[in-house]
Amino acid sequence: MAGFHLGEGPLAVTSQSPQSRKSNLRMSNSFSGSHTSRNSHRSLQSVTTIKSLDSTLADGHSHIHPTSIGRYVRFNVGGCLYFTTIGTVCKRDTMLRAMFTGDLAVQVDNEGFVLLDRSGKHFGELLSYLRDGAIPLPDGLQESSELLMEAKYYLFEELADQLVVHVEQLRKDSMALCRMAMVTSSEEFQKILLNTNKPIICLNFNRFHNKYSYTGSSDDNLLKHLELFDRLATRFMDRVMFVKDIVGGDAEICTWMFYGHGKRQAEITCDAIVYATDNKHIKIDFPEAKIYEECLNIMLFEERVLDAERAAAAAQNQGLLLSRRSRPGPTATSDSDN
Repeated sequence: MAGFHLGEGPLAVTSQSPQSRKSNLRMSNSFSGSHTSRNSHRSLQSVTTIKSLDSTLADGHSHIHPTSIGRYVRFNVGGCLYFTTIGTVCKRDTMLRAMFTGDLAVQVDNEGFVLLDRSGKHFGELLSYLRDGAIPLPDGLQESSELLMEAKYYLFEELADQLVVHVEQLRKDSMALCRMAMVTSSEEFQKILLNTNKPIICLNFNRFHNKYSYTGSSDDNLLKHLELFDRLATRFMDRVMFVKDIVGGDAEICTWMFYGHGKRQAEITCDAIVYATDNKHIKIDFPEAKIYEECLNIMLFEERVLDAERAAAAAQNQGLLLSRRSRPGPTATSDSDN
């Protein structure tokens, strides 16, 4: 079998299953390197197997000779070219290290570049992980999923485990978008009321339903109502339906309404007319504690529905148990009775 010399460049792995690649990881540590990339088209040599690395590998492939640690290897990954050192490639127990044990079928082009038939988009991040032991994980779900696929392919097990958790968290975050209904008529609200089993918290909010001017603190309090409504919707959207009425059929300016089992259970009116010496004004209050109290109370209606379902299931199971106990069992007989 042909030997491999660093002066001719390294060789590249052909496609294999993760199990067969994983069984070939048997080499030790070293360090650092650098990379670059550009597109190129190169002719392939015949498939070869690495059996020696410039005569520096031990017979058992247990270590790399210190003089080879800083020597460069070159990769062509999907047309992107990367340069790094033997020390970096063999620093961790991955498929890249296994390439130098002589157990993997490889391909090399005429210029000595290891050929990997994979996308080269994230290969540099994998090399950075080999050098430093950690990399910043991508913020986007697609980028993280792509990096996870490459980490699994090259058998970067620790990085893959981190990415699995990271991708799962990104998916949860993407699903945790706050959604609320916005209605402009009482008919729209009635449709929502009839088509949901969740408790409903509705904020009737219309600053322009005013006959008089607002007091000095009213504008700030209106903003506080909006901020509180958004916080509650973000926190409890999986348990409560949040509706914002921006018209207000009864000319409400700022009113919280709480619905459970299809009926209005509570209401908090936050606007009032106050009399001054010269004329009337509209005052907006912000009874935050009262709003929180009613929000907690309306969630009890959700629990009542669940409790009723549990009670019905428990009663059914209890009835089955009693019916089984009431059935006559087989009569035991003895020899004396016969």
